[in-house]
Amino acid sequence: MRSFALSTLREPPFPGRCHPAVAEVARESADWADRLGLTRSAESRRRLAGAAAADLAGRACPEAPVARLRLLTDLITWLFAVDDACDEDGLGDTPTRLAPTVAGLLDVLDLRGDPAPPALLGTAGPRGVALHDLCRRVRAHARPAVLLAFTGQLREYLLALLWEAANREHRRVPGVAEYVQMRRHTGAVHPSFTLTDLAYDGPPPDERTDPALATLETLAANLVCWCNDVFSYGKEYRSTGDGHNLVAAIAGEEQHAEQAALLAAAELFNRALTAYTERETALLRTADPATHRFVAARRGWIRATWDWSLAASRYA
Repeated sequence: MRSFALSTLREPPFPGRCHPAVAEVARESADWADRLGLTRSAESRRRLAGAAAADLAGRACPEAPVARLRLLTDLITWLFAVDDACDEDGLGDTPTRLAPTVAGLLDVLDLRGDPAPPALLGTAGPRGVALHDLCRRVRAHARPAVLLAFTGQLREYLLALLWEAANREHRRVPGVAEYVQMRRHTGAVHPSFTLTDLAYDGPPPDERTDPALATLETLAANLVCWCNDVFSYGKEYRSTGDGHNLVAAIAGEEQHAEQAALLAAAELFNRALTAYTERETALLRTADPATHRFVAARRGWIRATWDWSLAASRYA
């Protein structure tokens, strides 16, 4: 699928860079996952290593302070661990199976980094312990708007996982518009953007009132998700039949054959990339330094997803 993606998707016209501390951060994040119980078997360690969370974070934040890069890497590691549990281990096969896990994690998010009662963390398990650690570290930056945005966005992610589980239970492939809306949440793009903004001291969510910024963020989120969908289609859809992929949504709604649906998904990505670059250029003509940092974070994620998708063994 990589050869198809390279031949049909437009390469993002932004420079690709990577943080020099990626190897160090990768080791520390793997140790963090082991210590908190996210990896309980050789197979789960292998899957997380193949996900290369530090590489993705290091490409998205090539100039971040190492501690903040580590925070973003640990978030991505946690997200991959949850996704693997849902997709590979059957946790997300039905809403009734997933709901108790989601409820426990929502309880953790409600703390917003406050000290957690041992009983709560015991119920939430290793995923809850790791999530609480992430929230505690975000809270330590003393930026309440960032903490509120981060926990709210992760809440949306968890609830979107229940939507996926309901679809799997009924073998339902969502329509394109529905899929596009929900994919931004199941992909956890927004909390990842939030921690990237934190890494770069970008404008907090309560100061971003310009609708042009919201439009640019939505385009960037779509590009991150759709790039991932095209690169991962061969492994994730062909091997499992899971309908949560832009290509599958197009094929189901428009009755396209697989090749035509792949080409249509690539065309959606290419048009969105054109729209993004045009809007970014217009926005930067009069942008202040904070807006430049905001744009750099979104641009970095678009390019990072492309470069990481080419290298990661997760979708080989």
